[in-house]
Amino acid sequence: MTGSEVRRRWSGNRLLAAVPISDRRLLEPHVQLVDLAHRQVLFEPEEDVLTTHFPLTGTMAALVVTLEDGKTAEAASIGREGAVGGIVSAGHKPAFARAVTVIAGPALRVETARIEFAKEASSAVRHLFERYADALMAQLLQSVTCNAAHSQQQRLAKWLLMTQDRVGLAELPLTQEIIGEMLGAHRSTVIRATRSLQDQGLIHYRRGRIIIVNRPGLEQRVCECYGAVVRYFNRTIPPAKSTRKSARGRNSV
Repeated sequence: MTGSEVRRRWSGNRLLAAVPISDRRLLEPHVQLVDLAHRQVLFEPEEDVLTTHFPLTGTMAALVVTLEDGKTAEAASIGREGAVGGIVSAGHKPAFARAVTVIAGPALRVETARIEFAKEASSAVRHLFERYADALMAQLLQSVTCNAAHSQQQRLAKWLLMTQDRVGLAELPLTQEIIGEMLGAHRSTVIRATRSLQDQGLIHYRRGRIIIVNRPGLEQRVCECYGAVVRYFNRTIPPAKSTRKSARGRNSV
């Protein structure tokens, strides 16, 4: 892929767009544009994270924890606002969770070692990735609280809003099976929660697709966790001026 194509897609990822223009030379020549397949595993637990992916519009990955009985649950979702890979640690970067593509699409990929070099060469880059690590940790902590305190319908509403924020699509290519895996819920539970949101006129579900038809209404019914994560992210990594007005709403990440 040519360097001009990478430059053209660079601002499609909010974290990369926040890298100062003077420091992009530290990363840009080493970045590749790739297409991530559905359910593509980016790394497994205990593996060194040798590459980092920056999803672009239309793409979302998840950090997933798998229990001994085979049950899974999403720890964090990552799309066009962030990065999947070695952002914080230096040297060996063993993963704790599996990283897998939930919604297939394009991403920018770079060796994690190049990120480490850029952080050493630029305090601005280092501080940016440190702020992103804080924002990702906030999502993890809020998810723990949400899972313990809120209903399955509220959790589903939050997850759908966050997914739309991360991929930037009106129509989400999601099956009930995938949603269940991400929420750590039985398919029957997902069916009931999905049907309830659809009966309220908030979403429309057809096989393998979910369309959010009333986003303001969904935002009114979602638990407080969604807004808390969005506000913290916006304070930590403010949107670039050209992307401050999101088609999905002022609070979108």
